[in-house]
Amino acid sequence: MDKVSDLASRQAAVIFTKSSCYMCHSIKVIFYELGASPAIHELDQEISGKEMEGALRGLGCKSVPAVFIGGKFIGSSKDVISHHLDGSLRQMLIEARAIWL
Repeated sequence: MDKVSDLASRQAAVIFTKSSCYMCHSIKVIFYELGASPAIHELDQEISGKEMEGALRGLGCKSVPAVFIGGKFIGSSKDVISHHLDGSLRQMLIEARAIWL
């Protein structure tokens, strides 16, 4: 869990994904369209990906993508899409300094 927490706190926006996951791709596109450049960690391509996946489950993330903004766990795709639709995702990214006005 320490590795996940450490990686999640290194940058303003961090997304743990799997390379074959279409929802992961969609969430990355949302971030890019908002002007953010999140750190992406592809769990199926990381040496310790299985361990990180277990640590994410321990944080309450049942599936990827697992999104962190400002070091805080935001949720998975459903949560991110909800925040995006109500406008709060953009505000979170601004407050975390992942994007600027």
